[in-house]
Amino acid sequence: MGVDLADLVKDVKRKLVLYEVKGKKVSIDGYNALYQFLAAIRQPDGTPLMDSLGRVTSHLSGLFYRTINILEEGIIPIYIFDGKPPEQKREEIERRRKLKEEAEKKLERARTEGRIEEIRKYSQAIIKLSNEMVEESKLLLQAMGIPTIQAPSEGEAEAAYLNSSGFTWASVSQDYDSILFGANRLIRNLTISGKRKLPNKDVYVEIEPEIIETENLLKKLGITREQLIDVAILIGTDYNPDGIKGIGPEKAYKIIKKYGKIEKAIEYGEIPKSLITFDINEIRKLFMNPQVIKPDRELELAEPDEEKIIKILVKDHNFSEDRVKNGIQRLTKAIKELKGLSRQKGLDQWF
Repeated sequence: MGVDLADLVKDVKRKLVLYEVKGKKVSIDGYNALYQFLAAIRQPDGTPLMDSLGRVTSHLSGLFYRTINILEEGIIPIYIFDGKPPEQKREEIERRRKLKEEAEKKLERARTEGRIEEIRKYSQAIIKLSNEMVEESKLLLQAMGIPTIQAPSEGEAEAAYLNSSGFTWASVSQDYDSILFGANRLIRNLTISGKRKLPNKDVYVEIEPEIIETENLLKKLGITREQLIDVAILIGTDYNPDGIKGIGPEKAYKIIKKYGKIEKAIEYGEIPKSLITFDINEIRKLFMNPQVIKPDRELELAEPDEEKIIKILVKDHNFSEDRVKNGIQRLTKAIKELKGLSRQKGLDQWF
C-alpha cells in the first residue's frame, strides 16, 4: 500500500525525460513491479494471462517485455526483492489478506450474476504473488542478464539505500515510501507507462513516467526527512495502517510544520495522547535506519542466456517462441549497446 503523499508531492513531481536516465542504473522494487504487471496485464474479462496448466504468467510477460523496453531506453534496471518483513508490518499484511478474502467472495457473486465490470475489478483485487512466482521471476531476470538483489527485509528500503549510497541514480516504485527510506530520487510509472484503463470507467489515460527529487520536495515543504516521516505516521504507514483518525496529508503536514514533531503536538494538545496506539520512535527507526545490505558484487548487465529464457517462457509456460526469440534479439542488442555506452564513459575520463 505505502503511505499516501500524493497531495504533498504534486507541486514538485515532474514528467521524467527518459534521456536524463540514459546510461544510468535504477533500483526497482521488484515486488511492486510484479504486482503492477499482474494488475495491468489482463485478458478482456479481467483474468490474468495463464499457461496451458492454468498457472498465471502475467508477471513473467510484463517482466520480460517491459524490462526490454526499459533497456532500449538506455536505462539499466536492478531488481530488488523483499526479504522478511518487519514485525510491525504484521497488521497491514493481515489487513491485506482479509481484503483479498472479501474480494474473492464478491468476485464469485459477480461471476454468478454476470457483472462484467465487477468481475474485472475484483479479479484485480485478489492478486496474489506466490513464492514460486517470485523465484521464477528471479530466474528469468538472471537468464536475461539483469542484476537482482535479495533484500534482508523491505525491498523498497534496499532500493532506496542503493540510490542514496550512489549505486543507482534513482529508486523505482509506485509507492512514496522510497522517499521516507531515504531515496534521493523516486521514479514512478517506469514499469507501467502507456495507456491504462481507469477503474470502473470505460476511459483510458496515458500514464507517463514521473520523477520526484527528495531535496526539492523537502525544500518546498520546509521540513526535514524525519519530519516528513512524522507526517506519514500521522496519515498512516504500513507499520501503523490506521494512522490518526481524522488526519489526512494536508492536516498532518500543517501539524508537523507548526510543532516540528509528533511529541510536541501531543504536548500542546493538538493530538490526544490516547490516539497514539503505536510506538512512534520504532516506526521512525524503521524508515530512518531500515535493515539493508551493501551489494557484494558489481551490479552489471550480463550476456542473456537464450536457452534458459526459452525454457522458462516457451517450454514451461507456452509463450510464443517467435515472440520470445524476437524479444531476445532486442534484449541482446540493448545490453550490447549499454555495455558499449558504459565503456565509452569509462574512456571519456582519460580525455
